[in-house]
Amino acid sequence: MNAQTGELALQAKGITKRFPGVLANDNVDLTLRRGEILALLGENGAGKSTLMNVVYGLYRPDEGEVFVKGRRVRLDNPRDAIALGIGMVHQHFQLVPVMTVAENVILGAEVTRAGGILDQRAAAKSVGELSRQYGLEVDPTATVGELPVGTQQRVEIIKALYRHADVLILDEPTAVLTPQEAQELFRIMRDLAEQGVSIIFITHKLKEVLAVADRIMVMRAGQMVGETTPEQSTEQSLASMMVGREVLLRVEKQPASPGEPVLQVEQLVAFDERHHRVVDGVSFEVRAGEVLGIAGVQGNGQTELVEVVTGLRPAAGGGFQIDGKAFRKPTPRQVTGAGAAHIPENRQRYGMVLPYTVAENMVLNRYYRAPFTRTLVLDHRAIKSHAAALVQEFDVRTPSLDTPGGNLSGGNQQKMVVAREIGRPVRLLIAAQPTRGLDVGSIEFIHRRIVEQRDAGVAVLLVSAELDEIRLLADRIAVMYKGRILATVSAQAATREQLGLLMAGIKDKSESAGESDDADRALAAL
Repeated sequence: MNAQTGELALQAKGITKRFPGVLANDNVDLTLRRGEILALLGENGAGKSTLMNVVYGLYRPDEGEVFVKGRRVRLDNPRDAIALGIGMVHQHFQLVPVMTVAENVILGAEVTRAGGILDQRAAAKSVGELSRQYGLEVDPTATVGELPVGTQQRVEIIKALYRHADVLILDEPTAVLTPQEAQELFRIMRDLAEQGVSIIFITHKLKEVLAVADRIMVMRAGQMVGETTPEQSTEQSLASMMVGREVLLRVEKQPASPGEPVLQVEQLVAFDERHHRVVDGVSFEVRAGEVLGIAGVQGNGQTELVEVVTGLRPAAGGGFQIDGKAFRKPTPRQVTGAGAAHIPENRQRYGMVLPYTVAENMVLNRYYRAPFTRTLVLDHRAIKSHAAALVQEFDVRTPSLDTPGGNLSGGNQQKMVVAREIGRPVRLLIAAQPTRGLDVGSIEFIHRRIVEQRDAGVAVLLVSAELDEIRLLADRIAVMYKGRILATVSAQAATREQLGLLMAGIKDKSESAGESDDADRALAAL
């Protein structure tokens, strides 16, 4: 890391921003130096994204000033920020899926020939050269919608660099990435910093901060409350600074006392959108009062498995039972009606309706039942009363119950979904990436709730890209590799080495000669 500490690239002084009922930023100062990777930490709703939206011209501050390279500037919209060399890659990408990489990059800054005709060849050449210059290799002619998420993120970064950005804001950049893609992003960030690009890195993941940042600033309740460096910090100290109290980074639980099987999966087969067999004869059971964790490098069929058992994808073979009731191609409502709750991997696609209010989103799984519906008419009073109780219990930070769910921060959207799903009696909890996008305090809370569900006799199927999360919460761990369950092991007895070998497709240690690199890569990916 090569931060040039003497030269300021960006300053925010005394930034205050208010919304109805919310003081999002309260007299906030921030500095960013040339070639520096600055990590900006804070709980969900701490004001990080608001501050960055001010710097990017999406919001006008009520008070305060922004300086770029020492010069006071006025930012009325993102065009002003882009003209000053500020680029922002949002958590949810702003790309046109049916366009090529080159078309997305140049959109709004098109390369044209005489007569105003788009010069496709020149655009592709320019984008290709830029991607190679910064180590962001991507095919300029590829259709964006067909690219992996990590490659789409590269396109967003190239878009900013194409517009001559030398200050880059990355808002929760690893929230939707696989662990492998996250590691590649960190390499790219370091390369960019070496070339003089200044980076603000907003995240909740403390390990990432300690691994990649030059300097760390921490926000809490709209204020900047601390500044430190990775060398001076630990995960525990950063967590305490973020939350304002001691945070348990471990899970306290008693040994499980499993009962009868609740979920039984038998020879399940599923295909993806490209008609590839991604779930290949999977069988397992989850018993009442236990957590079964599904581990594996992302892309080995975990997502499709969860989609089948929640009614989001039809099974091509086999089936499953919930409390003895057989299903093969159920609807999500039928699965819910059987006593299952589902925290989906993609909350915006499957877990909520963005324009609906917080109150409405809180009853999506049972709005059609009493007391929320009376004689086919929604009882809005009952809906709001129910939502108010969940918002308080699960600390969902929202200006009001009438706020559209899509207006909440990503972390508070996740807490809203979690509250809805486990804020009612269930027999089976299917949790896919339940803490994705959450801060350490919220993770602590959700982990405790999952353990409470287990202890209350709920069967929990946990799928997570975080190996540490699975090892903390699971009683048994099933490892998926290329669409199959390679092995199921006791979480208490399993070692990282053993899990790494299994995730690399190696069942027996004797098979591992010359293949330890595969295991190491599998572990590093998680």
